[in-house]
Amino acid sequence: MKVVISAGGTGGHIYPALAIVNKIKEMEPNSEFLYIGTHNRMEKDIVPKYNIPFKSIEIYGFNRRNLFKNFKTIKCLITSKSKCKKMIKEFKPDVAIGVGGYVTVPVIQAAHSLGVKTFIHEQNSVAGKANLSLSRFVDLIGVSFKSSINEFPKDKTIFTGNPCSEDAIKKLPMEKSEFGLSKNKKLVLFVMGSLGASKVNEFLVKSMNLFNGKDYEILYVTGNKDYDEIRKNKFPSNVKVVPYIENMTRLMKNTDLMVTRAGASTLSEIIALKIPSILIPSPYVPNNHQYKNALDLVNSNSAVLIEEKELTGDIIVRKVDEIINNEEKIKNMKKNLGALGIDNSATIIYENIKKMIVEK
Repeated sequence: MKVVISAGGTGGHIYPALAIVNKIKEMEPNSEFLYIGTHNRMEKDIVPKYNIPFKSIEIYGFNRRNLFKNFKTIKCLITSKSKCKKMIKEFKPDVAIGVGGYVTVPVIQAAHSLGVKTFIHEQNSVAGKANLSLSRFVDLIGVSFKSSINEFPKDKTIFTGNPCSEDAIKKLPMEKSEFGLSKNKKLVLFVMGSLGASKVNEFLVKSMNLFNGKDYEILYVTGNKDYDEIRKNKFPSNVKVVPYIENMTRLMKNTDLMVTRAGASTLSEIIALKIPSILIPSPYVPNNHQYKNALDLVNSNSAVLIEEKELTGDIIVRKVDEIINNEEKIKNMKKNLGALGIDNSATIIYENIKKMIVEK
């Protein structure tokens, strides 16, 4: 299979794209790929590390505050579509896949205009503007949440789940001892995303002392940006602080409770691994989509929601204690997460893409 794939801007788009690539490689080892991303976002650094051929285009999202900047955006969109058509003609793919971000617009439009089969995937419960604009062009659409099916044409939309979930299930567990944690004590994993996390980190630093003397342990992943400042604080002996964890899903397999943002990929891993969670959605994302992502879990009694504006006093400690010390609650949350999950999301995507190509 020859595949053009595009996703950009955030890990929430890029890592599901890589999960799809991994599944296609697994099923068809001789497959060829061309990843088209932006020239100045994180995919340009991440994708080449996976030995995937990468080409970039200059493209920007529309600016609501400064309308004059949109003239450049429109010009780049036109130029990028032309550049993508040239790349696609040279590569001759069987399919073009878009996994979110404005970079996918010229890629998928170019592929469609050349008669190449197209597939897009939406990770969030609220559809992104790029995917909504592309939905009328593409041949097939996959969604991570059942609640977002109605945002797209029903005759070509399928519920696939998030491909990151299948990747998470396959990974080997990471030993807690690597972080100086006890094998026999329960673990609460705190992870905040980079976007707008400084305010949450300020609150969490103050909260950590309240965990002193608890019979469970805390691993607090601060993010690289805030770590140097946070590490200056003194924390209880049962609280470990680190800036970042490579392949965090491996540690999640040994986690009893997670306190985190509500990005789509993170939630897909929480669902796949059946990890009870306290979700603090970032209010700094478009359309408040993290809050709406979280509601899918909260409404099924699979997670607890705390909005950032509610972070006062000892709320975090109380919520953690209410869950971690209640075996029945933990058991029910895991059971409910099991009902939400799709264990073979990447396989479903591969099989539907393959079928689409064969029927061309």
